Amino acid sequence: MKACLDHINKAFESRVRLGIMSALMVNDTLDFTSLKQLLGLTDGNLASHARALEEAGYIACAKQFVGRRPNTTYSATPAGREAFRRHLDALEEFIRQQRQ
Repeated sequence: MKACLDHINKAFESRVRLGIMSALMVNDTLDFTSLKQLLGLTDGNLASHARALEEAGYIACAKQFVGRRPNTTYSATPAGREAFRRHLDALEEFIRQQRQ
């Protein structure tokens, strides 16, 4: 059991970060507003959790202007996708072991 727990990534323990990564695993990119509405977050909450994932190298942030309005988009990096898959695999293995 301990072996699978060693692969659970603390960066994804937060409900918000788990939600961000889950959304970005099934969408190539999501803009700030869409991600905020999807997860029911405030601007500050999304920004701080996204920044933590970005600093870990798990998501990429692109900022641009559309007309005169700022537009921030997020995408999962290859390292982020791999880390999240390993995290989910560890959770699934832990659950599987508990059922035996």
